[in-house]
Amino acid sequence: MRRIALFLMLWGLAACGKQAAIDTITVYEPTAEGDHYVNNAVLTHLQGHFYCMWQSSATDEDAPDTHLVYSRSRDGRKWSEPQTLVPCTDSTFASAGGWIVAGDTLIAFVNLLSDIQAGGTAHFLLSTDGTIWSDPQPVTMADGTAMNGILEQDPHQLPDGRLVGAAHFQPGLKARPIYTDDPSGRTGWHTGQIEMEDRGSQSRGIEPSLYLRPDGAIVMLFRDQASSFRKLAAVSTDRGETWTRPALTDLTDARSKQCAGNLPDGRAYIVGNPTPAKDRTILAIQWSTDGGSFTEPIPLRTPADLPPQQYEGRYKTLGYNYPKAYYHNGRLYISYTENKERVVITSAPIPRFVP
Repeated sequence: MRRIALFLMLWGLAACGKQAAIDTITVYEPTAEGDHYVNNAVLTHLQGHFYCMWQSSATDEDAPDTHLVYSRSRDGRKWSEPQTLVPCTDSTFASAGGWIVAGDTLIAFVNLLSDIQAGGTAHFLLSTDGTIWSDPQPVTMADGTAMNGILEQDPHQLPDGRLVGAAHFQPGLKARPIYTDDPSGRTGWHTGQIEMEDRGSQSRGIEPSLYLRPDGAIVMLFRDQASSFRKLAAVSTDRGETWTRPALTDLTDARSKQCAGNLPDGRAYIVGNPTPAKDRTILAIQWSTDGGSFTEPIPLRTPADLPPQQYEGRYKTLGYNYPKAYYHNGRLYISYTENKERVVITSAPIPRFVP
């Protein structure tokens, strides 16, 4: 506890003069009549509108009534009422799989699950206006079979157009890198070769994200289910086809989902909960110019900013949960949930985020 307290004190000093320049807005706030559980919020932008999707349920995480909703906004500040994108059924519930913009088409990915431990399957929907959507269709592998896994929310496009991301494959939740040369992400997925420690129903590393190094190598970061409270990392030098065995880094992590990526100038970033315990009450960003060494965490939200939880529910972790970053027009937007019941976006012009 003393280590965490010192960590917070140092962050508080580093934050002076920066916090006021960072803008935080609420996309969804629970009401007595509405859903009290939300998570996996992820952003994109197309034709003058921002889009934010998340999974939503009445009370609990991964409950049978979990469905996928989305909201949109012209300015990133005023958001529409959530609309159902994919409802739950008698046999499946839905979780967020992320977005891809291909030309003038918005592609929404959704994971359909019957049980979180058993895993699920990935599907996609198409829209050209952000209001009328196609029916869900299966995401397919290179051999034409349906993807027998659930997609993470942030596939990355390499400079040559290839998409590289990750999925959790059945049986259970076994994280694996994946890649495709279909720019829409709907077809042609391959599984990257990686040696991953197996922990029964799931792999040791889960919920990965990735960034590029200046030399073109891809670095994939994983949440470590072995509770080292540090991130695992694997590297690919052949465009996502083969990977090193995930190894522990010196990047502190609260054993939570994080996100990583690159700015247009090549700088890498990591957004997450860098505390050495199961504590998500700090949201911070780190930067790197070489893809190997990162700055000390720069706090974006602290325990003092966190509102009290309004409603109880299963696995409703206190704090800032499952951030996903999206760059648009000189500004970085970070979507996440507070206490898994409010959808929130924190954003700022890039110079305000950089030390």
